Amino acid sequence: MSELLSFTGSPASAQRSKEPILVVMHRRESQPGAVGQVLRAHGHALDIRRPRFGDPLPASLDGYAGAIVFGGPMSANDPDDYIRREIDWIGVPLSEGKPFLGICLGAQMLAKQLGAEVRPHPAGHLEAGWEPIHPHDQTLGPWPSHVYHWHFEGFSLCRDSVRLAAGDVFENQAFRHGRNAFGLQFHPEITLAMIHGWTVRGAAKLAHPGAQKAHRHVESHAMHGARLRAWTTHFMDAWLKSADRRDAVPEDLQRAA
Repeated sequence: MSELLSFTGSPASAQRSKEPILVVMHRRESQPGAVGQVLRAHGHALDIRRPRFGDPLPASLDGYAGAIVFGGPMSANDPDDYIRREIDWIGVPLSEGKPFLGICLGAQMLAKQLGAEVRPHPAGHLEAGWEPIHPHDQTLGPWPSHVYHWHFEGFSLCRDSVRLAAGDVFENQAFRHGRNAFGLQFHPEITLAMIHGWTVRGAAKLAHPGAQKAHRHVESHAMHGARLRAWTTHFMDAWLKSADRRDAVPEDLQRAA
């Protein structure tokens, strides 16, 4: 069953309530973290759907401000029906011109929907922890020096997509397609509580090549977490402008072309 999480700010803020954001998640315990906090602060309720567990996805995003597909432990290449349906469904926000954001698995699904490839690291590395990021665009800043990762696979870019940032382990870290569809390989939603949960539940995976030890995830969050949060707030503000005014690309995002 889907969840509708409403903004619970002041009465004045509630009066400015806007269209909800459709949020797709892939684990029962998953939460939208810092991204959800920014959206709620802007007056958007979150309609959380988990298709993996039977939640339907709408045939149209009419009545929604946009959609976000988050990450998960599965692969965009998995043969499961719900994976294929989600990838196909991303065509809805793309065809309707609604703002779309894919995070980690969601970015890989977006890339695959656009005809790009999703594949593992050639050396079998798990990119897990805080790694450097190299912006190709400065208007979406202030970029942090490091962002948080947890993934075995990355994606190529189709011809019409624009790379916004690159990484050392997986080259493509952020991209834009069209007017307002974005994919982020890293996790802008991460919080310290989420890091503790992921490193406990995924402790066995941290033995894979390339993965950082759990204590480094926590220590590096103290150094880099605040700057990632500042970038996330700036990026989501610009993304929401495209939700509020879809007739033109917000200036912050337009200059990223």
